[in-house]
Amino acid sequence: MSSVKLRPFRLEDAPRLAELASNIKIAENLRDGFPHPYTLADAENFIKMCLDQNPTQAFAIEYNGEYVGNIGVHPEKDVYRKSAEIGYFLGEPFWGKGIMTEAVKQMVEYGFENLDIVRIHTGIFEYNVASQRVLEKCGFKKEAFFEKAIFKKNQLWNEVRYALLKSHK
Repeated sequence: MSSVKLRPFRLEDAPRLAELASNIKIAENLRDGFPHPYTLADAENFIKMCLDQNPTQAFAIEYNGEYVGNIGVHPEKDVYRKSAEIGYFLGEPFWGKGIMTEAVKQMVEYGFENLDIVRIHTGIFEYNVASQRVLEKCGFKKEAFFEKAIFKKNQLWNEVRYALLKSHK
């Protein structure tokens, strides 16, 4: 799907980021550090942080030339320094079009080529089946199931851990 492209953020992405991200359906699938409601100030601060990264770890997702979401691969520290965590979100109007699957494939390739890592992992909330499918389509393997590890939407949920090794991509 060549209509999906990862690119560095631009300050002018902030209003659209705030619009897409200020959706409870987005916030319910992300950690609590992702604010809801998501304000223009939140978007501007996030973009400025991303623009300061070297090497770049987070990108805007474009679909047919339009900003539609975010994706990033963030290296870990200490004994986990050869691993990185992937995270992403896609604006609701763009769900179900294969955009995130293509974006994850591109981000994995970027991460393994540009960051000193051999493993990319993430934890998905059990009810986020769409995200689990994206990872599986991209070759990620289900590694672990953490019972009642997540407290979200005022209740406990299981977390499903996925990973992809550089040698298996």
